[in-house]
Amino acid sequence: MTDYRGKTVAITGGATGIGFALAKALGAEGANIVIGEPRADRLEAAVAELRAAGVSVESTPLDVADPQSVDAFADFAWEQFGQVDLAVNNAGISIGQSPLVDLPLEKLHQIFGVNVFGVWHGCAAFGRRMIAQGTPAAIYNLGSENSLFVAVPNSAGYVATKHAVLGMTEAFRLEMPDFITVGTIFPGFVGTEMIPEAMRGLGMAPDQFAETIIAQIRAGERFVVSHACNRDSITPRRDALDKAYDTYAPRYEGDDQYDVGKLIARLGQRR
Repeated sequence: MTDYRGKTVAITGGATGIGFALAKALGAEGANIVIGEPRADRLEAAVAELRAAGVSVESTPLDVADPQSVDAFADFAWEQFGQVDLAVNNAGISIGQSPLVDLPLEKLHQIFGVNVFGVWHGCAAFGRRMIAQGTPAAIYNLGSENSLFVAVPNSAGYVATKHAVLGMTEAFRLEMPDFITVGTIFPGFVGTEMIPEAMRGLGMAPDQFAETIIAQIRAGERFVVSHACNRDSITPRRDALDKAYDTYAPRYEGDDQYDVGKLIARLGQRR
C-alpha cells in the first residue's frame, strides 16, 4: 500500500518511542491513527500532541499481555474508522540486563507476556478482522536487531523474545491470504525510553527511524531494516552456519529426501 492518506493505522504502544514516531509521521500524511497504551497520562499527552499537529487520532487504554484488551483495541479501531489498513504490533518492554542463570522466572514471564504474547494477540486480533474485511492490508511486528544476533550481553530473556517475534512473524506471513502483507521490523539502537537515559541520546532518533522504515512498509517489504552496521554481526552467524553445513552436512544429489516441506506437499497431493 503506497499511500496511507485516508487509511487507518493502529499502533500498540503508540504513545511513546517508535510507536509515537510512526503515529506522527503517518498521521502527518493524512492517515487516521489509533493508539493504545496502558499508562493513561502518556496516552492523553500523546493524543494532545498529535491533535495539535492536525492528526486524526483516537486512543484507548491497552494491555497487550491481555488478549481481551487487544480484542477490545481492535474493535475500537474498527468502530472509530470502519476499517484498519495497517496494524503495527509495536508494544514492547525491557527488563534490564541479567545473565540467564540469575534471571528470576517472573521477570522472564513478564517480558514474554508483552514482547511475545502481546505480538501474538495483536496478530490474532487484527489478522482475523483483516481477513473478514477482505481488502489489502498489512501487519508489521516489532522485532529487533536482537532477532538476528545478540546485540546486548546478559540479555538472554530479551533476545529470546525478539527471536520468537521473528519466527512467529515468518510463520504468520505464510498463513495469511495474499492481500494481507506481513513483515518484521528490525530496529537497531534507537533512542527510546527503553534505553537507559545516559545512553538514550546516542541512539538513532525515533523520528529518523520512523522515516527510514515507512518507505519499506509502503513497499510491502518482508524485512524492514535500518542500521547498516547490523550486517557486521549478522554475517559471522551466517558464515558459521554455512561452515557447519559444508563440514558436516554437505549437499548431495537427492538430499531433499528429508525436506519436511516437500514431504508435506507430497502427502497432500496423495489425498
